[in-house]
Amino acid sequence: MMALVYGGVLLLLIGCMAMIDARFRLVLWRAPRRGAIALLLGIAFFLVWDVVAIEMGFYYRGESEAMTGILLAPELPIEELLFITFLCYITLVLHALIGLAMDRRGDT
Repeated sequence: MMALVYGGVLLLLIGCMAMIDARFRLVLWRAPRRGAIALLLGIAFFLVWDVVAIEMGFYYRGESEAMTGILLAPELPIEELLFITFLCYITLVLHALIGLAMDRRGDT
């Protein structure tokens, strides 16, 4: 049970971002193709970053009871992919929310 906590929380947070996105039509609900491309490019960038860091010896997988132990590659747990997805998605949503707020105030 404990092994699913971190991944489960990350999935929950990604779901919360999706609900905010859907409610205000910010990223994936405003321009699905463009939003998905931006999200996937961000995820790919940070995954490459992680792989390079792993290869250079700067990064290694820590041990925790809250992690599943499922690896995408040596030293790259699946939870890292979930975290990167959340990080990229929240960045896109926050950027769009700030833009929406500025538009409504007339500060563009």
